[in-house]
Amino acid sequence: MSRLEAKKPSLCKSEPLTSERVRATLSVLKGIVASCYGPSGRLKQLHNGLGGSVCTTSQSSALLANLSVTHPILKILTTSVQNHVSCFSDCGLFTAILCCNLIENVQRLDLTPTTLIKLNKHLLSLCTSYLKSEVCGCRIPVDFSSTQILLCLVRSVLTSKPACMLTRKEVDHISTLILRAFLLTIPENAGDHISLGNSIIVPLKGQRVVDSTVLPGILIELSEIRLMKILPIKKSDSLKVALFRVSLSGDLSDTGEGSVVVSYGVSLENAVLDQLLNLGRQLVSDHVDLVLCQKVIHPSLKQFLGVHRVLAIDRVGAALMEPLSKVTGTQPIGSLGSISPSSYGSVKDLCTAKFGFKWFFHLIPNEATVCSLLLCNRNGTAWDELKLTCQTALHVLQLTIKEPCVLLGGGCTETHLAAYIRHKTFNDPESILKDSGCTSTELQLITEAFCTALESLTGSLEHDGGEILTDMKYGHFWSVQADSPSVVNWPDLLTRCGCGLHNSREELNWSFLRTSRHPFAPLLCLPHEAVGSANNLTLDCFTAKLSGLQVAVETANLILDLSYVIEDKN
Repeated sequence: MSRLEAKKPSLCKSEPLTSERVRATLSVLKGIVASCYGPSGRLKQLHNGLGGSVCTTSQSSALLANLSVTHPILKILTTSVQNHVSCFSDCGLFTAILCCNLIENVQRLDLTPTTLIKLNKHLLSLCTSYLKSEVCGCRIPVDFSSTQILLCLVRSVLTSKPACMLTRKEVDHISTLILRAFLLTIPENAGDHISLGNSIIVPLKGQRVVDSTVLPGILIELSEIRLMKILPIKKSDSLKVALFRVSLSGDLSDTGEGSVVVSYGVSLENAVLDQLLNLGRQLVSDHVDLVLCQKVIHPSLKQFLGVHRVLAIDRVGAALMEPLSKVTGTQPIGSLGSISPSSYGSVKDLCTAKFGFKWFFHLIPNEATVCSLLLCNRNGTAWDELKLTCQTALHVLQLTIKEPCVLLGGGCTETHLAAYIRHKTFNDPESILKDSGCTSTELQLITEAFCTALESLTGSLEHDGGEILTDMKYGHFWSVQADSPSVVNWPDLLTRCGCGLHNSREELNWSFLRTSRHPFAPLLCLPHEAVGSANNLTLDCFTAKLSGLQVAVETANLILDLSYVIEDKN
């Protein structure tokens, strides 16, 4: 009989943020995510010391998924960021760094958690109201009659992921393909409610990035042996299609929802094969041209269909079932019984195609709301990162349709927002104090902590020791190389601001970002002529960044409000 151990008492720790160990751990996490931020972010290699796959990335989704976190406070933070990324795909590092900055800054203030949380909420409300307003100086409406802004948005997503290992020419090529793939998912006759199609990313590793392409319809990879067995198919206006999600292999465990009736003394295998052949006869009599199966088709059934000039493709996989259903208009068949005529669909055409060293079966739809993005990269590591980046870019475009505007990127939204908040609370503190019950001194302290957190976030974009400046007109982010002379004419060293909207030849005054300065009102309402003339802007997804801002502040407030951490050690 095994010995029974006494149950251990739970471990209870009060005021967890006062622990040096917790502060040090938060500081390490902040250092990891901050060093990944931006186009020149440093890559991280994550692997298990005992072996297994190695992940090289600078993206929050891959980083946090492979990062082992044990402390409850870190789990709250990382889980909040992961939940945000699962919903919006973008701005994960922004959210994590801002949350760490807020916690770090307000800890230095001798204020109660209640006061901190209350004023953080007011400042967050001030930020979101301004970003949603028509006078916002860092928001650009998207004109869908032009691809300029959308291309800039996609290009910004790609250039912020250095592990993709793309040249400028390759970035432009992939950006164009992503936008084309996205546009192919929009139905031609779109009403008030748009139902978008799918963009399927098809891997082709070991090829040049510029060999990537987009095709309407679906590509199904085939081996050369299977390709040789495909017979020429008869041509007509359209091809009738049957799509099976149930196995047609004849295994009794895969008979789906149907039932197999077997008389005494009859072989089960033969009975199932007879039922499969009966199914094949119905497909032939219904003039089906193409049979697609998620799993395996029995060789005898495949041969029978081939004799009757019906093309059978199996092992298409679960991932393609929904896109195939959309492309063909079929209802996936889940049994071996009689098939309803309404379950069939059709395609415009089909053909075989070779890309690189792979052969594909190309299914061309009647209406192209599903497309295949054939994605190439030089090696598997860079391809994995590029695939994740393309998925993010496609999702960002979908979010932009719902909320047709974008924010200035490259750190300019954060510095502009910090300037706006400082000026607002300095010149109109009563609008916040009347509802918060706090003093003017408390408001100014927390405002400075909040704005410094935003500005420190933009400082994470500089990884080579350069200086960060902000102009006193627009409140935008400017970066200058390290070891610049102390006395200098700034227009000679600066070129364009972080987002690329303004150049240094305008009549501007600059100040170092980390120095104290009198609050100033940044220029509101972006000039339309400036936006229209800029061809290479750095932009951020409005919906993703707004959500990231909210998640960062709310998560910081939750962690600041923790009085006890209770751990069960059993």
